[in-house]
Amino acid sequence: MIVHQLSVFLENKSGRLTEVLETLGKENIKITALSVADTSEFGILRMIVTDPEKAKNILKEKSFTVNLTDVLSIITPNEARFYAKALKILSDLDISIEYTYAFSIGEKSVIILRTNNTEMAIKALQEHEMELLKASDLYKI
Repeated sequence: MIVHQLSVFLENKSGRLTEVLETLGKENIKITALSVADTSEFGILRMIVTDPEKAKNILKEKSFTVNLTDVLSIITPNEARFYAKALKILSDLDISIEYTYAFSIGEKSVIILRTNNTEMAIKALQEHEMELLKASDLYKI
């Protein structure tokens, strides 16, 4: 149920994002989801990729600062109320959302969540019959 997300720290400098993507592209790494959060000095590129360990090693060889982070992935109908339902399940248990992002495929949304308590979040979501995606399923999207 846990998905390994690639997090890359980038200077806020033209071409750095392109360099990461070109580096991964040369190694045929596929990207399922991507999000960038930035400040005036740096950005954090978060990606779900087909082979996170390989991607991490490739980027480290190119001197990028890279981490693997555990996140959860839920698939729901792509209506806001279902996203809200998942968040409410967690907030009712005082599980904090550190960040989230999502993407849609047809009538479904895939929601990526980073929480302060991954195991408790998994248990709570399963108890409420939310559909969690395994990493292997998410990488195939």
